[in-house]
Amino acid sequence: MSTYLTKRLLYMILILFTASLLIFILYANTPGDFITGNIKLTAERKAELREIYGLNKPVLERYGIWLGNALHGDLGYSLAQQKPVLQLFNDYIWNSFLLAAVSTFLTWLIAVIIGVVSAYRQYSWFDTLVMVAIFAAMSLPSFFIGLFLIKILAVDLKWLPPGGMITTGSNATGIVYFKEVLRHMTLPVIVMTLLGLGSLTRYFRSNMIDVLRQDYIRTARAKGLNERRVLFKHALKNALLPAITLVGFELPSLFGGSIIIEQIFNWPGVGQLYMKSFGLRDYPLLMGFTMLLAILTVIGTLLSDLLYRVADPRGRV
Repeated sequence: MSTYLTKRLLYMILILFTASLLIFILYANTPGDFITGNIKLTAERKAELREIYGLNKPVLERYGIWLGNALHGDLGYSLAQQKPVLQLFNDYIWNSFLLAAVSTFLTWLIAVIIGVVSAYRQYSWFDTLVMVAIFAAMSLPSFFIGLFLIKILAVDLKWLPPGGMITTGSNATGIVYFKEVLRHMTLPVIVMTLLGLGSLTRYFRSNMIDVLRQDYIRTARAKGLNERRVLFKHALKNALLPAITLVGFELPSLFGGSIIIEQIFNWPGVGQLYMKSFGLRDYPLLMGFTMLLAILTVIGTLLSDLLYRVADPRGRV
């Protein structure tokens, strides 16, 4: 196990190094930047700022400086926000994490329940209705679902606020603040849950159908075991095993959030910050955000492999 882990860590370092180099070169060679795109600055001031921030140096030299700083925990300085990139992440990323964590939990919970019932009652009216709903959810774009729910639940019925994280001008604290955030996050969580529910439910349904056809399930039933015990103790346990590989891939989304959803609902998360930085060509922040997702992706992949090896002895060979 230690040899396997050592090899994986070495691969992770190599992958992150290669990814950082390619991403940095891509951003560095993209035409324009925050300084050159600022029409309020004179040519002399632009040249001065490019000298201060080292933007007039060769790309590889700039990459070497960035890499050295990144290894010491410094991902750069946002030119548009005039703050360190890590400070901005700390200010915004937990808002995105809140949305993604709640929606991910609800998505997996609902997908497992619906997938198991749908597989157990294959070709029934419930299964047919689920399949229709799945394809409908996978076909509709996120902005359409978001705007539709805002129109119905926020504008027409006025049950929920249309956007933001708290009411404008609110100074609420404690339990009042918690309730305010809960009301504001309800709509985006609903949309994010609906978007992830379709493909995940289909995945669990397919796995469950395959497991229910196995010989050991027939044997368990032949022994006279209770159907609920057969379904949830024997079938569900093995049907969820392949899903372990999906757990690690949820890690980047927990911190990356949903860029489009945050834009629609004006949620102050890192996804909305990324979109603003993209429009302003704030490449230090874009670089830091992209590398953060790359790091979380390789860590999530490693966690998935380790969990699978622990859960399935066959993976340890």
